[in-house]
Amino acid sequence: MRMLMTVEMDNEAVSRSIQEHTMPDVLESTFERFHPEAAYFTTHDGQRTAYLVLDITEPAQMVQIAEPFFSSMNAKIDWSPVMNRDDLREGLSRLG
Repeated sequence: MRMLMTVEMDNEAVSRSIQEHTMPDVLESTFERFHPEAAYFTTHDGQRTAYLVLDITEPAQMVQIAEPFFSSMNAKIDWSPVMNRDDLREGLSRLG
């Protein structure tokens, strides 16, 4: 299932992670293992925030993906199922 992972990272923890050069490792490891369809970086409510669109094939992957962000960046994470345009079109066609 296509999921939107919202990662709000603690600014102090991320600043340490940047200084220690671990933030790029966490991101690259996530990208290499789970191949996000899209990744965007911005701020939200004053926190560094990432939005990742991932194809989750089993719920247990959520733990594997989220844990490095929890442990190294003290992140708050939300998951939401999302659709692309083709998914929406298919869903609408099933309404009859």
